[in-house]
Amino acid sequence: MNSKICEMLGIEFPLIAFSHCKDVVAQVSKAGGMGVLGAVGMTPEILEQELKWIDDHIDGMPYGVDVLIPASFKGKDEDLKPTDWAQMIPQEYRDFRADVLKQYDLDGEDLRKQTEQNSNFGNNMRDETAKQMLEVAFSHPIKLIANALGVPPSWMLEMGKDNNVLVAALVGAKEHAIRQVQAGVDILVVSGTEGGGHCGSVSTMVLVPEVARAIRPIKEIPILAAGGIATGEQMAGIMAMGASGVWCASVFLTTTEAETSPTVKEKMLQASSSQTVRSRSRTGKHSRQLRSAWTDAWESKDAPEPLPMPLQTMVGEPALRIVDKAAEIGHEGAKQLATYWVGQGIGLVEDTITAGQTVQKFKEEFINAYENMQTLFE
Repeated sequence: MNSKICEMLGIEFPLIAFSHCKDVVAQVSKAGGMGVLGAVGMTPEILEQELKWIDDHIDGMPYGVDVLIPASFKGKDEDLKPTDWAQMIPQEYRDFRADVLKQYDLDGEDLRKQTEQNSNFGNNMRDETAKQMLEVAFSHPIKLIANALGVPPSWMLEMGKDNNVLVAALVGAKEHAIRQVQAGVDILVVSGTEGGGHCGSVSTMVLVPEVARAIRPIKEIPILAAGGIATGEQMAGIMAMGASGVWCASVFLTTTEAETSPTVKEKMLQASSSQTVRSRSRTGKHSRQLRSAWTDAWESKDAPEPLPMPLQTMVGEPALRIVDKAAEIGHEGAKQLATYWVGQGIGLVEDTITAGQTVQKFKEEFINAYENMQTLFE
């Protein structure tokens, strides 16, 4: 396709798939799009293993890595140990998560104790460890490195240039996009509120053309539209509004290769677009996820106010691991609690197919949409 994104990344079709699953990354790239591996929560050692596997299975096709280096978070400028992070979590929060599990007949009593689980999430976002993660990423033949929750630090932009790797930034507001362009990023991932994971409050249909117009006087850099996009028709429409391609994630969560559990996949396939919720309860920052008994509990009047990132992650993830394990052996209470990050576009996903088939489906729908538009001028 005649797209700036295709030209810059050396791909056939301007569909970028974000996934925590290495299999999805490889299959999307081999199908003509480009997979981007979400490295949040990984250690440098685990990232090395994941990227080595991708190198061995992607047939030399382009791929990327996504990291999370927020501009600000609790403890950013402090040299904190796992025990330090754990001590910041009030007993009220440990008790609340245990009580929620108990309400659904799950044993979460150990969660009332002080825990260091997920403390690496905070450490990974600090500059020292983030640099180690990027050094691992740049030692592999990646074509793109992406960052969320703030302007990439100058050293990240410099590392990208030194390694001839494009740097992308995720944004959810016009003002953020302007700052990213001024800082020198190569690609903007403009994500509307419909998207899964961290998102702002403006819809994709409004945000993409708004950002395109705002950055044009500064510098025209390509935009990847994200947020609620699950079909080729949507892709064609948003590209007509100024995007050079799309960045998708939720549509790949139900694929056969995806990391999501069978229970969550089933819930997603049954979900409508209104069965997601934007909440701070999972990471401390607003993120969209599948509505469940767990998310409802955090929205109740008895729930404590979510802690700042990364402490809220340390509260929620250990409990949700218990939920996921129990759900997979058929525990009914756990099935009600089970959730995952997902966007409103999940209401458009109707079945489980492979990641490669998903890319092909996008291509066919895009062509049909393009041909339909052409008939308007005949």
